[in-house]
Amino acid sequence: MSTPLQYYHSLPPVSKVYGVSCLMTTAAYYLQLYDSDNIALIYSLVIKKFQVWRLITNFFFLGPFSFPFAFRLIIIAKYGVSLERGPFDKRTADYVWMLIFGALSLLMMAAIPYCWTPFMGSSLVFMIVYIWGREFPNARINIYGVVSLKGFYLPWAMLALDLIFGDPLMPDILGMVAGHLYYFLTVLHPLAGGKFNLKTPFWIHKLVAYWGEGTQFNSPVQRDPSAGTAFRGRSYRLNSSQTNTRERTQTRRRSSPSPPPPPPPPQQGSNQPSFSGRSYRLDS
Repeated sequence: MSTPLQYYHSLPPVSKVYGVSCLMTTAAYYLQLYDSDNIALIYSLVIKKFQVWRLITNFFFLGPFSFPFAFRLIIIAKYGVSLERGPFDKRTADYVWMLIFGALSLLMMAAIPYCWTPFMGSSLVFMIVYIWGREFPNARINIYGVVSLKGFYLPWAMLALDLIFGDPLMPDILGMVAGHLYYFLTVLHPLAGGKFNLKTPFWIHKLVAYWGEGTQFNSPVQRDPSAGTAFRGRSYRLNSSQTNTRERTQTRRRSSPSPPPPPPPPQQGSNQPSFSGRSYRLDS
């Protein structure tokens, strides 16, 4: 049986970072290191006082230590990890883009006063559950050892449990809407013959490559380790034919026996002319 440290290192990067961030945010709140109102999603403070961090920090607070908090953390550790190791295997950038798209969709829906909640982390977690149910519709799920159902009905079963326990339903419904929007644009619409427009942005690929964790087999910025060594052959340069000819000539001269010495020049006074051949003069 693996130790907790080994289990931690075996987790995929995105689910590990998000789950640990949610845990550390709640632990800091439990230690009274900050007030939850300082990270809540309040659009009036975002617009008037430029507290833009609220657009991000509200997704990392899953509530104080309680059974609902533990249940949401288990969802990240089970269904988020299952998604990252299954449909999003070697697609780390696509999984990051899924979470970012869900967060942006939730922020747009939260602009409607009726749909607003101060913390959207629960909605983002429920989005993970919904997409998992669509990716694994025939998986068998056992809820509290009492009810057994298919994975497709898991979000609806959790929605019914929140209704029974008296928890608010609006965060769950918003998460289902965001999850269905992402699944429709990336899977259902392209399968129906539509154009796939929700591609992972280039900067997310660069972010994942800079992060150095996870893999992305279709990344446009992933460096090919075999780049620069795919072609290995002769190298040539300008005037290489002359240079190579000169080098080959010198090589032959070194390897061939030395030629005989030239004959001595003729002595003065001899009858033998020093140069024989036709002579020409100007205006001939």
